[in-house]
Amino acid sequence: MFKRNDPRLARLRRHRRVRKKVSGTPARPRLAVYRSLVHIYAQVIDDTVGHTLTAASTLDPELREQLAGKSKTERAQLVGRLVAERARRLGIERVVFDRGGYLYHGRVKALAEAARQAGLVF
Repeated sequence: MFKRNDPRLARLRRHRRVRKKVSGTPARPRLAVYRSLVHIYAQVIDDTVGHTLTAASTLDPELREQLAGKSKTERAQLVGRLVAERARRLGIERVVFDRGGYLYHGRVKALAEAARQAGLVF
């Protein structure tokens, strides 16, 4: 019999493979991205204690007015910029990027590049 490919399971497999190598420390926390069909979420996480230091998403009240009429890629750029600003306010300038098993393309890439332009180094 043939096995049916499940894209969700494939992403989770890729995510586990990435997480073997990528871990956040207090000096260099992890910028994790989750992408749903409608929204995109980003968190800065210190894995040594398991705490989220800051986060941003398309559901943030701060971004609500700015998101109207924008494409998903443009929304991801706004989220990337916001999470980078929040991280910089906490004194975080260097992070490791966790693409969450998604390809570094489209919305994930737009978020990462916007965070870089806003001052995060990874």
